[in-house]
Amino acid sequence: MKRAIPVLVLSVAGLIPVWRYEPSLGTPTTEAASPATTSTPSAESGSSDSGSSDSGSDAGTVVKGSTVNTDKGPVQVQVTFAGDRITAVEMLQQPNHPQTTAAVPQLVAETLEAQSADVDTVSGATITSDGYKESLQAAIDAKGA
Repeated sequence: MKRAIPVLVLSVAGLIPVWRYEPSLGTPTTEAASPATTSTPSAESGSSDSGSSDSGSDAGTVVKGSTVNTDKGPVQVQVTFAGDRITAVEMLQQPNHPQTTAAVPQLVAETLEAQSADVDTVSGATITSDGYKESLQAAIDAKGA
């Protein structure tokens, strides 16, 4: 009888995580890329800009990436380009999770450094990192189209 109570308590304690486990709903899916781009007007008011290598027509282009549905929730980025350079990345949608919140600044910083979607996955936020890279690549592709 002395062993029965601890065995019963530990069995119930071991089953609680199993009961609370929430299985994934399947593989990540991607909605169609949102190629809707908006350009801010360039500041070319009659003065010639002969020292710039960037074309003025691409300055300030904002492109939304596709919404990637992951197991943790939807991920979508918005990228701002100055010419062909990525100048800013903003998360429009992200899972409400502490590890995701901590990973976003690292992903954005690596994107600005790499100037591409070829960034390292953040440990602990693998699913979000993969969704971020997919949405970022869709935005880069939409900008090039």
